[in-house]
Amino acid sequence: MDGFQTKTPARTGLEYPIDTVPSVGDTMEILPGLHWVRMPLPFSLKWINLWLIDDGEPGWTIVDTGMPLEDTKAAWRQIFEDKLDGRPVWRIIVTHMHPDHVGNAGWLSRKFPGAELWMTQLEYITCRMLIADTGREAPQAGIDFYRAAGWTDEQIGTYQKRFGGFGRGVSQMPDSYRRLSDGEVIRLGGQDWQVVVGNGHSPEHGCLYSSNLNVMIAGDQLLPRISSNVSVHPTEPRANPLEDWISSCRKLKGVLAEDALILPAHNEPFRGAHQRLDHLIKGHETALKRLRQRIEAEPRRVVDVFPAVFGRKIDDDVLSMATGEAIAHLRCLIERGQVTVRRDEDGTDWYSAA
Repeated sequence: MDGFQTKTPARTGLEYPIDTVPSVGDTMEILPGLHWVRMPLPFSLKWINLWLIDDGEPGWTIVDTGMPLEDTKAAWRQIFEDKLDGRPVWRIIVTHMHPDHVGNAGWLSRKFPGAELWMTQLEYITCRMLIADTGREAPQAGIDFYRAAGWTDEQIGTYQKRFGGFGRGVSQMPDSYRRLSDGEVIRLGGQDWQVVVGNGHSPEHGCLYSSNLNVMIAGDQLLPRISSNVSVHPTEPRANPLEDWISSCRKLKGVLAEDALILPAHNEPFRGAHQRLDHLIKGHETALKRLRQRIEAEPRRVVDVFPAVFGRKIDDDVLSMATGEAIAHLRCLIERGQVTVRRDEDGTDWYSAA
């Protein structure tokens, strides 16, 4: 989920060339045939940017869909009535499987019969897997995972009550999809767009880059004011998503022109991609350095290192995402040979400097 993200100050070197935003239920054409749509979210992060693209004869493509909230559906209906010129939505592209991006994909596909869902393979499969957890009891592997991080019995009880909530934030998914692959070139609005896959925030996040237009639809892979959550989850406790994320930042820097217009899922469209990517890499490397210093004096649990990673107190409403991101930093240091971990007889993990 995108509800917990680390705030960073606005970068003075970034340029925000669009000084207005579309109202809910309306669109703003920012390039010929490419329209910005803005929908509300029920999080501390209040808005998501979605994109509506005129593909001419087949109809329209939607990139990302918002959550299945009644206000969002009503806004989409208004757009369909006012903006589509009588042509259907024929394609729904989803950058990744978090509910604010994929949540209305099923609803849209049923509203426009025949509309195809386009996603990368791991995003589609992971989404279907998480939906399948709806109604299940929390698995022992998850309980053990959070107990190892230092959670209290009360916090684990809350996890057990909330487990399986993913499916409630996603409308029933289509039973088939069309796979997007890294490096593939697709046509959008009469232009070639390259699929650029990033990792770390989600399994196989698909961005779309038009070198001719010098524009990237970036989803959550590149945001101007906040750093996307990068977490280890109970399903893969030995993963190293932070190294994947840092590698993806370097990959994007090699693909994008410095003056490319970035269309992010949150905050405003901006220019200055290289500077922002460097800032994201530096921020995580600085957190890794602080984290190693934190555990040099004595072994620490995951819950003990939150100040080093985030620089602030963590409330219980974001505890699971903060835990996942702290573990991601610790796993990165383990893979770099700088940290070791030992599990005690109570099932708690203690991290020490190597």
